[in-house]
Amino acid sequence: MTDVHTPQQRSYNMKQIRSTNTKPEMLVRKFLFANGFRYRLHDKKLPGKPDIVLPKYKTVILIHGCFWHGHHNCRYYKVPQSRTDWWLNKIGRNQSNDAAAVKALKKDGWRVITVWECGLKPAKQERTFNKLLLALNI
Repeated sequence: MTDVHTPQQRSYNMKQIRSTNTKPEMLVRKFLFANGFRYRLHDKKLPGKPDIVLPKYKTVILIHGCFWHGHHNCRYYKVPQSRTDWWLNKIGRNQSNDAAAVKALKKDGWRVITVWECGLKPAKQERTFNKLLLALNI
């Protein structure tokens, strides 16, 4: 199936998608700051340029969008009907890049916490934040 948008419309749509300072990322950052955690953002020196770096705890937090990172068995991950092969390749590359970054970070002694976008929806947000606090207060 071909793309349902014109190349110009598709280009515009893709340019509107942020890679940093997303709503899920901002929710986690505000929560961490309010609970006394101080962090760095998108450290280019670390594999995969993690979203949040907590050097004091030797921990990184990756905040994944369910669609972009292919969150299996999630209602927010649905393969598009048009250009399906292209999207599956794109999401597959994201997943393999994620796995390589996590492996390299763990090899360097970092703890890795992944927060999924669906866990930050209002119904699950409190539970996700409680789990995050438990993981950080080891």
